[in-house]
Amino acid sequence: MADDGGAAPPALTVVICTHARPGYLAACLDGLARQEGAAPELIVVDSASPAGPAAEIAREARRAGAKLLRADRSGLSLARNIGLAAAAAPWTAYLDDDAVPEPDWARRLLGATARLPADAVALGGRILPAWEAPLPAWWPATLRGVLTIVEWDGVGEEGRDLPPGVAVYGANMAFRTSALREVGGFPEELGRVGDRLLSGEEVEVLDRLRARGGRAFYDGSVTVRHSIQRDRLRPGWLLSRLHWQGATDALRDRRQGGARRAPGAAAKLALQAPLLLWPAGSAGLLRARCGAAYNLGYLRGTLLGR
Repeated sequence: MADDGGAAPPALTVVICTHARPGYLAACLDGLARQEGAAPELIVVDSASPAGPAAEIAREARRAGAKLLRADRSGLSLARNIGLAAAAAPWTAYLDDDAVPEPDWARRLLGATARLPADAVALGGRILPAWEAPLPAWWPATLRGVLTIVEWDGVGEEGRDLPPGVAVYGANMAFRTSALREVGGFPEELGRVGDRLLSGEEVEVLDRLRARGGRAFYDGSVTVRHSIQRDRLRPGWLLSRLHWQGATDALRDRRQGGARRAPGAAAKLALQAPLLLWPAGSAGLLRARCGAAYNLGYLRGTLLGR
């Protein structure tokens, strides 16, 4: 816990952001209660949950001995920044509320950060799936990663020696607290807000950190098990996820000088437009429909915020 009456400061702060999901939060906090070694500082940030779930979240936080903070409006990046502002440890880790850490997660994370070079500012870990229902046979193999699954058990540095699809992802990531504060935390115009599934805030943060000379690493021994909700294993959810990924990419392109891919996305969408009329619940032609959804999202992203 935070320094109190001369107690030693924590070695690690863990921030869990949640919105109206006390059941998932309880499982995450139970996993943190089973950690080996010294307990990390725990911060739960309630991202503007309605009154009923908010009361349950508060009870779970008290039960776990966690500091409870509350955002007055929803938004994942905002909630993460609130947690960052309160963190007392040199490293701040973020867990999704539906991710349960392995019992050695904190010990291995601290061991990994202790071995990192002085210019290391971020560490990602392995994210294994905890399926609430079997992965449907129609799910495109190349799109498994959109469920936030990272199964590689090796060690490496981003931009140098990581396999494709392995990176620092929000369900299981840690940052040098001072470095993350220096770049302003997470961009609040990116990140999920309610049903608006924008992402890319972790990528933006890593880009900012690298621009200042920071380095990001991955260690597959730092492991969580991430619940893959049954509701996500539907064609409609996958199409929505690809749509918002397109919007995210366009927003990031605009921030870096312009949505340069907009003409190509528009040309492709002119041919793909009939696919957008396909019944959302159908798995037919799904790979092609995901492409259409992405291109439509990209064009939407060129207009967001204007």
